[in-house]
Amino acid sequence: MSKRSNWAIPYFIFLVLFVVLPLVLIVVYALQDGNGHFTMSNVTRFFTDSDALSTFAVSVEVAIENTLICLLLGYPAAYILADKNLNKSAVTVILFILPMWINALMRTLATAELFNVFGFTLGKGTLLFGMVYDYLPFMIYPIYNVLLKMDKSYTEAASDLGATPVQVFGKVTLPLSMPGIFSGILMVFMPTVSTFAISEFLTNNKIKLFGTIIQENINSSMWNYGAALSLIMLVIIGLTTILLGGDEREVEGGTI
Repeated sequence: MSKRSNWAIPYFIFLVLFVVLPLVLIVVYALQDGNGHFTMSNVTRFFTDSDALSTFAVSVEVAIENTLICLLLGYPAAYILADKNLNKSAVTVILFILPMWINALMRTLATAELFNVFGFTLGKGTLLFGMVYDYLPFMIYPIYNVLLKMDKSYTEAASDLGATPVQVFGKVTLPLSMPGIFSGILMVFMPTVSTFAISEFLTNNKIKLFGTIIQENINSSMWNYGAALSLIMLVIIGLTTILLGGDEREVEGGTI
C-alpha cells in the first residue's frame, strides 16, 4: 500500500461489483431467450408491444411536464438563493435541502396520505405534485451552484453599459447559467421517466410509467424482457446525457 494508486483498489472493486457487473447482467439477460440462447427478440419486442410503447409515451409526457414545472419553479428559487441581496441567510438554503434528508419513499407515502386526508382524487395532478416535490431540489441546486460561482463583474459591466435588468438577465445571466439548467434537466427528466413507486402510490396504479412495466416483468419472472426494457432505458439515458451534457462546462470565475 506504499503507492497512492493502491488506495483506489477498494473503489475499483466496488465499481466492478455494483456498477459494471449489474450492467453486464442486464445486457446478457436482454440478449438471451429463456433457454440461454442469443436473440434480439427481447429488444425488438418493445417496438411492437403497444402496452410498453404507450406507457413509454406517457412516461415521456409526464417527465417533460415535471421537468418544465421544476425549471419554472426552480430557476427563480436558485436565483434568489444565489443573490446575496435577496437571500442574506444560509438557513434558507438548508430549508431546500431538508426534504432530501428523508427517504423518497417515505416522502411519497406521506404525500399520498395528505391527499387522502384532504379528499383529493389521485390522478395525474397528484402525480405531478409528488414528482415536483421530490425532484425540485435536483433542479434548484445545479442552477444555484452555477449562479453562485458566476463572476458578478459581467452583470455589473452590462448595467454600466446601459442594459436594463431584463437585458442583463437575458443576455448575461441566463446564457451563463445554461450549464446548470442542462444539469438540472438531466437530473429531473431521466429519473422521472424510469420511476415507478411515485406513480403507484400517488395514482393508485391508474397511471403506469416505464419503470412500472420493467418492475412488472421482473416480478413476473420475465427477466429477459425486463432486462431488455432496462437496456433500452439505459441507452436512452446515455444518449440524452451525451446530447445535453457533452459540451457542458462548469462556470468558474465568470467564464464558461
